[in-house]
Amino acid sequence: MKHLWKTALCAVMVSHVPALQAQASAPAVWKLASGYRTESFQTENLLQFARDVEAATRQQLRVEVSPNGSLFKLPEIRQAVEDGKVEAGEAIMTGMVQALPLAGADAIPFVVGSYQDAMRLWQLQRPVLERQLAQRGLRILYAVPWPPQGLYATRPIKTAGDFKGLRMRTYNQTTVRIAEMLGASPVDLPMADVGPAIQDGRVDTMITSAVTGVENQVWGPIKYYYDIRAWFPKNLVFANARSFDALAPAVQVQVLKAATAAEQRGWASSEAEARKAVQTLQSHGIKLDRLPSELEYELQRMGERFSREWVRTVGHEASAIFVPYYFH
Repeated sequence: MKHLWKTALCAVMVSHVPALQAQASAPAVWKLASGYRTESFQTENLLQFARDVEAATRQQLRVEVSPNGSLFKLPEIRQAVEDGKVEAGEAIMTGMVQALPLAGADAIPFVVGSYQDAMRLWQLQRPVLERQLAQRGLRILYAVPWPPQGLYATRPIKTAGDFKGLRMRTYNQTTVRIAEMLGASPVDLPMADVGPAIQDGRVDTMITSAVTGVENQVWGPIKYYYDIRAWFPKNLVFANARSFDALAPAVQVQVLKAATAAEQRGWASSEAEARKAVQTLQSHGIKLDRLPSELEYELQRMGERFSREWVRTVGHEASAIFVPYYFH
């Protein structure tokens, strides 16, 4: 009798093993919201990150990327991840400054002059930004810059005085102040209206990346592109901290490894996209030029002024970014 009872118990236990194993290995699914188009190098990098996570975790975590603002519009993504409506998201850091003032370091002009400088700034920015994000229940995965912002103009720019009388496209408070400080007239325009505005003669100059210039086909009235590298705005990829903490420790490790690889790959892609876009502008008759050293120096002084004002406004944590950036 005892033998029959043991046999029956073992049969019941064995019959439940596949179900238990299936339950234990059921994959977690993250929805990752992005506001950028599928063809963007940022989105391509994001899709590769998702594939890397799935492969490295042996499908214990699947990341479903939704670009083009299909889940949430770009300005809504950070809050949606914070509220747990989606597990992860991608957004531009300069769009987060009201909630996360330290993200505003990306918008300080004429301070970062190279990808190496941009990486040095990010390494200083990340620890203090991580603390701010942690208070909101968010965890940084990685950041990748857009190509640097250059200066477009319908006529040669040799001195600050050449901006007087020009209409400069603006899209935030920083660009408005730059226009005013240079003596240009600010023209507030969303990016979708830039191409028609240039063709119609409503805009004479603007600061944006070579990639954006190619996407908007600004050739024609625009004759000059100056690679001034005004700033390097970054996209931030982040996760809901509760969703991250719910993952098995081994899965967390693989997610962070994939994030590190995505950051390295993304920075290289950004630099390659910048070079390719400048070549495209040149192929359409836009002259690539450098500003005279006196004007470059003037812009650098302007950048120092912007950064001092920003540090005073944001407080001591901002000093932890720019003091070592300038003096170490």
